[in-house]
Amino acid sequence: QVQLVESGGGLVQAGGSVRLSCTASGRTFGGYAMTMGWFRQAPGKEREFVAAINWNGDITNYADSVKGRFTISRDNAKYTVYLQMNSLKPEDTAVYYCAADRSVVVRTNSGRYEYWGLGTQVTVPS
Repeated sequence: QVQLVESGGGLVQAGGSVRLSCTASGRTFGGYAMTMGWFRQAPGKEREFVAAINWNGDITNYADSVKGRFTISRDNAKYTVYLQMNSLKPEDTAVYYCAADRSVVVRTNSGRYEYWGLGTQVTVPS
């Protein structure tokens, strides 16, 4: 079992930056080649893929809406994955969720991710 806890959200002005963190606990984070992903869900909308990174960090994937603005990274020694969010826009406002997939494949489908955090709110006022 893997437990995921997100942190770092908050109120950020348009054009600003914030870094989200997701720390994993449990016996499996280091033992499996786990792909980590970030998803987000805005009010009244479906959960959508944001970014994902493979187990050793050499493969990443981003949603078109965040390419060039967001960067996903991970530190396996700290059991933590990060999402650096720059040039934030009001449309980035959402609850951001961290997820883990026991796969070497970097996938964008939320249904493939087995473990989820509770989410952290990011609000970018217009």
